[in-house]
Amino acid sequence: MRPRVAFFDLACCEGCQLQVANLGEELLDLLGHIELVEFREVMSEKWEGEYDLAIIEGSVTNEEAVHRVKEIRKRSKTVMAYGACAVNGGINGIKNTKPMEQAGRDVYGDRFKDFPTLPTMAVSDVIEVEYIVPGCPIYPPEFLKVLKSALAGLEYVIPDHAVCVECRFNENECLYEQGINCMGPVTRAGCGSWCPNNGNKCYGCRGLLSNPNMNGARDVMKKYDLEPDLILKSIDMYNAAGQKEE
Repeated sequence: MRPRVAFFDLACCEGCQLQVANLGEELLDLLGHIELVEFREVMSEKWEGEYDLAIIEGSVTNEEAVHRVKEIRKRSKTVMAYGACAVNGGINGIKNTKPMEQAGRDVYGDRFKDFPTLPTMAVSDVIEVEYIVPGCPIYPPEFLKVLKSALAGLEYVIPDHAVCVECRFNENECLYEQGINCMGPVTRAGCGSWCPNNGNKCYGCRGLLSNPNMNGARDVMKKYDLEPDLILKSIDMYNAAGQKEE
């Protein structure tokens, strides 16, 4: 029997689901090996049974989402969180840099009490997660590798070295040489330096290294006459939820 796989979304733009839907022939090949039972972007069917693999996009931002992921966990043998929002809170985590009441007022005005909110959390802050795929959006080749590992029950370890390493392998000119603030020195690799390859800087969407060299990053910015506070603001763009206790 083929493993039953379901995709779910919480607070997100659903860009990671679109990445999967746009896999084309690779997706068709994948569908020959699994039974896709839920995937809102591409099908309307719902499944009431258990999932062999539940794949969750989006961050947890309210009690409804807390309840939903707990219910998904109960019905799932394995859970994967994919995309920055699900893995480290993503852009939604910027909300955590201010009091929740103020965040609610900023969005809903005087009706903020009608829409109770929680500090943004990654899926793993609420339930156990066996696999993650970072990024905003996910890097399709990496997603396929992690998915195959999950279906085979094999461990997959996200790299814990800097994106700069991949930039060097790809022979990219360092963006700091161009006076551009880049998060590559403190961000986890695994995307093949996707953004710098295409003329953009790294925004840190894959999350920080387990032991980021922040002092070294500041020294690099000073060397190129960039404001060191920029790196702190850049970290908050995707990683504020993970910084909330610091």
